[in-house]
Amino acid sequence: MTFDPWPFRHLVLRTPRLELRPDDDAGLLELNEEALAGVYEPGTMPFSVPWNEAPPEVQGRQTFQHYWAQRAALGPGNWTINFLIRLDGKVIGAQGLTGKDFGVTREVSSGSWIARRLQGQGLGTEMRAAVLLFAFDHLGAQTARSEAFTDNPASQSVSRKLGYQPDGTMTVDRMGKRATQVRLLLPASEFVRPEWQLEVSGLEDCLPLLDPAEQD
Repeated sequence: MTFDPWPFRHLVLRTPRLELRPDDDAGLLELNEEALAGVYEPGTMPFSVPWNEAPPEVQGRQTFQHYWAQRAALGPGNWTINFLIRLDGKVIGAQGLTGKDFGVTREVSSGSWIARRLQGQGLGTEMRAAVLLFAFDHLGAQTARSEAFTDNPASQSVSRKLGYQPDGTMTVDRMGKRATQVRLLLPASEFVRPEWQLEVSGLEDCLPLLDPAEQD
């Protein structure tokens, strides 16, 4: 009997326009190019960590190190899958999905970004809906969380469309200044499902690395 040492290379989520696959090194090269081309409007900062404010040569290295670290740390019950988002075969952004103590909490959280040149076309909503369908219908999650700065209306709009409700706020350090984040909570029963169906393949061999209940 043989076992695939990294079954996540076969995991694929498909929506009407997008393909989501866990990060790989070739895809990260494309992702870095999109990040260098621009993620947000000048004068704004949607991220808690200003990772794309670094010089290009530093940003690229740090991007790889960040994704490698999260890939290496993945284990039953505590994991982050960083899906690379492809449109027409090209990487255009990233959608992360995290489970902490997932075997007990049955809760996931998410974070994402998409190339600035493609924002405003509903792709951010589509990719978030994809990982929510994946979490609720295929992993058995019961709740999902997200966070957004009060001055990031685009992210909050995506959350509202999908059924998230406000769940308090928190004050954080954003580039040396106080900033307020809105916490958002989505029970599976309140999820506003899209009209389309999610296509999932390659999941079976990944399940033991995501949910302790799936281990032999």
